Amino acid sequence: MKRGFYTIMAAQFFSSLADNALFIAAIALIQQLQGPAWMTPMVKWGFAVSYVALAAFVGAFADAMPKGKVMFITNTIKIVGCFIIFFFDAINMPGNTEFWVVFFGYMIVGIGAAMYSPAKYGILTELLPAEQLVKGNGWIEGLTVVSIILGTVLGGALISPKVSAVLLSFDFPHLNLGIDTPPEAAIIVIAVVYAIAAAFNLAIPDTGARYPKQETNPVRLVADFWHCVETLWRDKLGQISLAVTTLFWGAGATLQLLVLEWGRQQLGLRLDQASILMGVAAFGTVIGAVIAGRFMSLKRALWVLPFGVAMGFAVMLMPLTFSKPAVYALLIFVGGLGGFFVVPMNALLQHRGHVLLSAGHSIAVQNFNEQLNILLMVASYSVMLSMGLHINTIIVIFGSIVAVLMLAIMHWNRVNHQRNPNLDAMIGMEKH
Repeated sequence: MKRGFYTIMAAQFFSSLADNALFIAAIALIQQLQGPAWMTPMVKWGFAVSYVALAAFVGAFADAMPKGKVMFITNTIKIVGCFIIFFFDAINMPGNTEFWVVFFGYMIVGIGAAMYSPAKYGILTELLPAEQLVKGNGWIEGLTVVSIILGTVLGGALISPKVSAVLLSFDFPHLNLGIDTPPEAAIIVIAVVYAIAAAFNLAIPDTGARYPKQETNPVRLVADFWHCVETLWRDKLGQISLAVTTLFWGAGATLQLLVLEWGRQQLGLRLDQASILMGVAAFGTVIGAVIAGRFMSLKRALWVLPFGVAMGFAVMLMPLTFSKPAVYALLIFVGGLGGFFVVPMNALLQHRGHVLLSAGHSIAVQNFNEQLNILLMVASYSVMLSMGLHINTIIVIFGSIVAVLMLAIMHWNRVNHQRNPNLDAMIGMEKH
């Protein structure tokens, strides 16, 4: 791998670490306000809506300047969202108003993440040849999931009774920061992590890739973006990989929330303890991603589709597990299946997007579809919670949906290959 690749990895690691730790801190704030259970998924919903609302514009922004500069600017936006949550919580606003401030602040972080993502993935296609994309994606996805593990664990640790007591004991003379609660102390630490990510952003090398002058007219940007969406969905390889990654990330976001609530209801865990379960599942995803990066090539990307079906069925075993070893083993297995099948699909989608579109635009299309599905699945989960459905019932419904949709995608892929037997020969072809 080229030297600049590792700087990108470090920047992505710390930025994602802070994103996930902040999510736990935001949930802790909601619980501190004694909000109902359906409020928790709304925070994730606000993060995802930023991706959907900005999808038509972030690709052009990512391609308008060197990717490292884009990543620095967007990481700074995340810091702004972080401090919005902190300062408005510190002034003790009324309960309902404070909840919406948490929602808005994390949505600002989502805006930064939406603008960050096309640069993060787009630079891979600028830096690496096609034959290294699966390996590069394996490293990036694996490291991202490691950051999810450590981020959720960090967030849980920062709000835990012992660590928060230490943080709140610090005295800063002449500085009245208003740090009175564990979530507030956690947010200050998380802001420092974002600053570390920003430092790595500044060290990312310029790949030398330049794109034509980007459109600035909003109407034309939306029209151009919609053309990009149609282009990827019409491509026989692009549509399958896009369908799979869209399903995976929607399912993954919902699974995070399911695990937190399942840990509370079935296992009797506090938030800082249940956040460890999210990390365990993410650890399994790292294992699956690394194995995929080691043994799967771009040419064989479509072979992994059955593992998505298996993941859906494995999720449905969660209501049957109670002991800690069984819970950990199942979550690692579920995460491993997800990591193994999504990395080749992600690489295939990026490759087809690079061939058909530009790096920034193709990732923006991918994010739009994935985050739209997150909105749908997280909203459905929130509605089921508000209806009073037991978490185990929701888990079975969720697992069934994933398995059935993956079977439908496999059938779709078979039909595509029957109509075009030479379809696999298109994998790995570069732009002409």
